Amino acid sequence: MNTEFPNTGSSNTGSPDIDTAAARALMAANPDVLVVDVRTPAEFETAHISGAINLPLDQVDAHLRRIVADAGGRMLLVCQSGGRATQAHKRLCEAGLPDTVVLAGGMNAWIASGAPVVRGRQRWSLERQVRLVAGGLVLASIVADLWLPGARFAGALVGAGLMFAGLTGTCAMGTLLARLPYNRGAGTDVDAALACIRRPGRGAA
Repeated sequence: MNTEFPNTGSSNTGSPDIDTAAARALMAANPDVLVVDVRTPAEFETAHISGAINLPLDQVDAHLRRIVADAGGRMLLVCQSGGRATQAHKRLCEAGLPDTVVLAGGMNAWIASGAPVVRGRQRWSLERQVRLVAGGLVLASIVADLWLPGARFAGALVGAGLMFAGLTGTCAMGTLLARLPYNRGAGTDVDAALACIRRPGRGAA
């Protein structure tokens, strides 16, 4: 694949996904491609693409103007399954940086394809944590309803929240869980990450 991003025919706020094979070819052909991983530090520590820059989604939001102004190379956005990277893509495009693509399927697809990763301490992904907590809340509300009539409606609220997350591509529960110490891991040096974005090809190993 050449160094140009594929023309997906989408608007600036669309989601021009590329699969793992295309992403690897793009990275090999153009060493200035910036692989920006928008997962939590703990997820990044578990497994990430060599050379990727860890800048969690909330930090993308916090430093949006700086990223758009300083970006020194084209961006390949990565998360666990594609949802958060798509959100980051939309926000960057709306802020004036349309020259980005999203790794379709995220790290799940990357690892499943056998592509190389840098591994560290193993932790649960944010998506898996959301499924556990949401399922636990629904089950607990149904059981509690045996003694506290009406408790089942709490489970209905959780279900409604998951439906809203699916429709909008956002997840309030995931945002809250991302703030827990478990998901912070060793943390992210935001200034260093932003400096890497400013200097193409100098991601963290």
